[in-house]
Amino acid sequence: MATETGPTSSEYIVHHLTNNVVGEGFWSLHIDTLVVSIVLGAVVFGLMYSVARKVTAGVPGPAQNFIEMLFDMVDSQVKVVFHGKNDLIAPLAMTIFVWVFTMNAMDILPIDVLPWVLSWFGIHYFKSVPTTDPNLTFAMSLSVFCLMIYYNFKVKGVGGFAHEAMSAPFGIKLAPVNLLFRIIEDIAKPLSLALRLFGNMYAGEMVFILIALLPFYVQWMLGAPWAIFHILIITLQAYIFMMLTIVYLSMSHESH
Repeated sequence: MATETGPTSSEYIVHHLTNNVVGEGFWSLHIDTLVVSIVLGAVVFGLMYSVARKVTAGVPGPAQNFIEMLFDMVDSQVKVVFHGKNDLIAPLAMTIFVWVFTMNAMDILPIDVLPWVLSWFGIHYFKSVPTTDPNLTFAMSLSVFCLMIYYNFKVKGVGGFAHEAMSAPFGIKLAPVNLLFRIIEDIAKPLSLALRLFGNMYAGEMVFILIALLPFYVQWMLGAPWAIFHILIITLQAYIFMMLTIVYLSMSHESH
């Protein structure tokens, strides 16, 4: 928190919104985003793999029961939304939901904890919430976009995909208009995925930073309710990212 001898409010905000960057320009790397996302993925999916190896047919333990409930939820959503045949979709949806949720959940940590600990090691800039970095959200959305294009060609073929892009929704006579609309639609999909997740998480992070600038007794009055409400936000954003991915891939498997 800013004090009379510490940073000003503006300096405090800028400090917490600055990534730990290596390199310059296009080839720069956000080390904090990479480290936190990779470590969270390794820990969470490593634990899930460990539980899966010890799965039993009898009464499940708490960890197995939780993962089975999570998988049933994701699998039921895939069965409702996805109308094609592809064994990749359910595991992909599960991966997206769990990974995005855990990255979002870093926002629940006190805003100054990780930067304070890392400052002991000479690291002065560190953003602990990867999904507040548009580079990560766009990377994930572009990965989904590449899968969309791949399955459009695989399922429909080059001719089928071209015919769909040229003829829907106004018929083949308005092929240029249809193609323009299709290009806008396909570009909008990864943009909406990336910006929705980034915008909501960035706004939540900013609220936590502003609360941290308030007097200590006010922080507890506002911080706890906002943290509880934010749990709903981080869960909802992970769910929306997962559901939109399923919808977009379902559209890629459908032929008009």
